[in-house]
Amino acid sequence: MIYYVSGPVTVLEPGLAVIDCGGVGYGCRVTAYTAGQLKLNQPARLYVTESIREDAHDLYGFISKEEQNCFELLIGVNGVGPKAALAILSAGGPQNFTLAVMSGDEKLLTAAQGVGKKLAQRIILELKDKVGGGSVELDFSAGAAVSAPVSGGNVAMARAALQELGYSPAEIQTALKGADPNAPTEELVRHALRAMVMKN
Repeated sequence: MIYYVSGPVTVLEPGLAVIDCGGVGYGCRVTAYTAGQLKLNQPARLYVTESIREDAHDLYGFISKEEQNCFELLIGVNGVGPKAALAILSAGGPQNFTLAVMSGDEKLLTAAQGVGKKLAQRIILELKDKVGGGSVELDFSAGAAVSAPVSGGNVAMARAALQELGYSPAEIQTALKGADPNAPTEELVRHALRAMVMKN
């Protein structure tokens, strides 16, 4: 089993990164999220998921364990193949995918090529209890204390939820611009998520 590959990036194309490991180039299929964090001829480490079939031996590389875990959860859903899983994660990265599933946002999943409404609903249904480690509940009733300017309690809880998913205060501040501070927490989170997806 290949756990990860580490070395300089010798080829970087849409959907593909080749990592030179001691003179052997390992071609890994990658998401746009991972590709965006790689630089040609610069060292990188990709966590690998292997797919071995009679007619192919594919390597899927991920910049983080979080993204790899999301990919493996996705391909465990009936009807989601590696290609669709890569497309979903390319649309917004593991954080946006996690938040989309937790908030039941089908639109963010169907934004990925080849993902229809029924498949998006199945992904949400099957993975809602598996993603995010239960750290952010849908009602955000246990929102952590966050230093948030002005804004009401819902905004503070939305900030807490987004911070739990790894976004920086600056990113959250920008993403929440124009949002209705009186909107429900879940709607604020969706607003921020959409803004971040659009930005990417």
